[in-house]
Amino acid sequence: MEIEVAISKISKLGNAESGDTIEIVERPNGGLSIVMAEVVSQVLDKKAISSAIVRKVIAWIGEGIRDGAAARAASDFLFTEHKGQLSACLNIISFDRQTDTIVVTRNNPTPVFIYQEDDLNCLSGQSQCIGTSMNIRPVISEIPLIPNTLLVLYSTGIEHSEKNMEKDFDICMLIRSLLEDQEPTADEIANTLLTDSIRMHQNSPKEDMSVVAALITHKEESRIRKMSVNYPLPQKYDDSSL
Repeated sequence: MEIEVAISKISKLGNAESGDTIEIVERPNGGLSIVMAEVVSQVLDKKAISSAIVRKVIAWIGEGIRDGAAARAASDFLFTEHKGQLSACLNIISFDRQTDTIVVTRNNPTPVFIYQEDDLNCLSGQSQCIGTSMNIRPVISEIPLIPNTLLVLYSTGIEHSEKNMEKDFDICMLIRSLLEDQEPTADEIANTLLTDSIRMHQNSPKEDMSVVAALITHKEESRIRKMSVNYPLPQKYDDSSL
């Protein structure tokens, strides 16, 4: 088996940097964890705060702390640092080779879609954002780690596109159509969802938007681990002066 992870994101129009933070870390006993955080309170330093949350969670996971405990600790950290005045969404998706399961940890009202055994399900149970009080617990789901599994998670900016823009934008139907018409890569899924969401905003994103697609394929086992990143660097000069 092989795990393909693709992340596509864009910042709110007029902002140089997205406030959403997403990182991938290898688990100490084998496998990967994806951590995504976004601050939903109106503050200026969203990126710094979301980055601090993700760094804390990654450090705890690296020390062998379970995902649920790391999420609770992140909430307590945010509450203590900001006296309960800030809230943030947090997702942890772990592909755990020690248990051969996928653990989905949610402190986020935005759902996570899971496609497995030709069935597309939505994890959308009520989930509380972190930071508003002590001892906030995440919603945790566990499914088998098997080939031909897809997980899609995204930030609230994508969710707002579905709710507030054109009525024909249905994330669930879009994922289903992608899977029925072809065998898309994780990169194709993430890019399609993001570009369609941007289109709903008339190509002028009103919020930070991020999509993560994780696909487990039935590829032959290889010892080679790969990661590819495309990061745009805005120009700080006028091309016409060259």
